[in-house]
This record gives sequence, structure tokens and C-alpha cells, in this order.
Amino acid sequence: MSFSYDSKVELCKIEDEGKCCAISECYGVLLYCNTFSSREIRIITGNQMLALRLEKQFYKAFSINFDILPDSDKTGKRTFIVSDQAKLKRIYETYGYSPENLLAHHVNLSVLEEECCKKSFLRGVFFAGGAITDPTKSYHLELATSHSSVSRGVYSLLLEMGFYPKETARSGNHILYFKQSSVIEDFLTLIGAPIHAMKLMSTKIEKDMRNAVQRKVNCDTANVTKIVDAAAAQIDAIMKIENSGNYDQLNDKLKETAQLRLENPELSIKELAELFNPPLSKSAVNHRLRKLVSLSGQ
Repeated sequence: MSFSYDSKVELCKIEDEGKCCAISECYGVLLYCNTFSSREIRIITGNQMLALRLEKQFYKAFSINFDILPDSDKTGKRTFIVSDQAKLKRIYETYGYSPENLLAHHVNLSVLEEECCKKSFLRGVFFAGGAITDPTKSYHLELATSHSSVSRGVYSLLLEMGFYPKETARSGNHILYFKQSSVIEDFLTLIGAPIHAMKLMSTKIEKDMRNAVQRKVNCDTANVTKIVDAAAAQIDAIMKIENSGNYDQLNDKLKETAQLRLENPELSIKELAELFNPPLSKSAVNHRLRKLVSLSGQ
């Protein structure tokens, strides 16, 4: 299963909340579900645990059952429908709506006065309209709804609770999203999924460590390549001096340096300097090697 799916499974295990929180959670689900109109409520989910929770929470919040339920043994997408007008009226009135006069959905913040209800509402929003990418690939959490005024209301609520989402639109949906791993961790913790918040944190630490190691390897590889290229150029210069018959004209210091470089092509200049007796400084050996390259005509 996906990280997003599993996060919702963790949230479905939350129990022992009051009726007000059940009402708030269902509110979030309704505002972000497939259809929430005066004629019908239609909620579609592929998450089996969420499907079980929907029945329980709707009965707890409104004392009603869905008019149409999916088969209990059905796999894949599950559809829940309320079409009975009396039930719809009860649901609408719970949130201070009049189904006859409602022009566009919005977030009635008077329903969400308690802190626990705000968290439950955002949990419902995430259940119906939320998605998280696999944190091993990227960090992205989004909340998508077709109602622009609902999205603005949730935006205001998130600001009130210390979150600063970004906004965009895609395929007719209004989307609030976060891309910072730490913010996504805080959001998951807020709505009741601390285990997956910790998993995201652990994944980020692992990725950061792996990237740091890769940077070190790349740096070491670059240094080795630089040493090898420099040594190859120095050896080539020494061979040119020998082939030109000018090797015997070199002074003893340059001959010693040339001999040590030919015998130790893999060593860095610092390591080569330690082979002299007595050892030389890195700058002294570097100066001698540059002199050999210069004498070769390179």
C-alpha cells in the first residue's frame, strides 16, 4: 500500500472521541467528498479501513445509516450514498445550512469552535481530499476540493493553527499543499497520525545521510581523479625528458623527485613528500614537479 493509504489507516484507529468531533470529522469528509448536494451525498473510497469508519462516524454524528452501502466483500472502490431527503436535511441543519437556499459550500467555523473539533475536521478533510507522496521520492501533501470557498475556509483555518499552505488549481480542483517535510510531519501529528509522522522523519534522516555519503564519495572521487591526472602529466613529462636525453642534466634534487614519482604514480604530492629523506614539504615537492613539467616543454 502507499504511504498516503497507510497514513489514513493509522488515522482510522482513533477512537473514544466525543460526538462533536465525529460531527467535525464528517464535516471535513463531506466538504471534500465526491458529491455533497441537496439531492445526494456520495462518498467513494478505496480504503477498507476508512469505509468501516465512515459508517461508524456518520451514525455517531447524525444517528443515520447510509441509504446505499458497498458489499462487505467487495474489493476496490467502495461507494456510500445518502439520498433520503429527511437524512440530508438533518445533516445540512447540523452544519447550519439550508439545503434550499445554499448557493455554494463554505466552512461554517461556528461548528469548529473547540480545538479538538478543528483537528477532527482537518482529519476528515485529509480522509476525503488528502494525499501524500512517497517520502522516499519527494515531500508533498495536498488537500483537494472542487469548492473554491471551502478551500479558502480551510486555508484560513490552517493559518489559524500555525500552518502556511500554498495554493494551486488542477483539473477543476482547488488545492492546498505543503512541500516541507517538517510541516507535513506536524500536520500528520496534529490530525492523529504520529507514527507516520515519525516514519517520514526517519525517511528524511536516512535520505539526508545517504546524500551526505554520496557527496563525500563524489568529492573523494573528484580528488582521486585530480591526483591521477596530475601524476599522469608529471610522469609523461619525466619520460619526455628521458627520451630527449636531458635526464642526466637534471640536478640531484630533480632526479630524486623524478625517480620517486615514477615509482609511486598513485600517491598524492603530500604522500610523495613523506618518502623523501628527510621528508619535504608539500610545496617543495610541488615546486620540483612543476619544474620537471616545465623542462619537458609541456
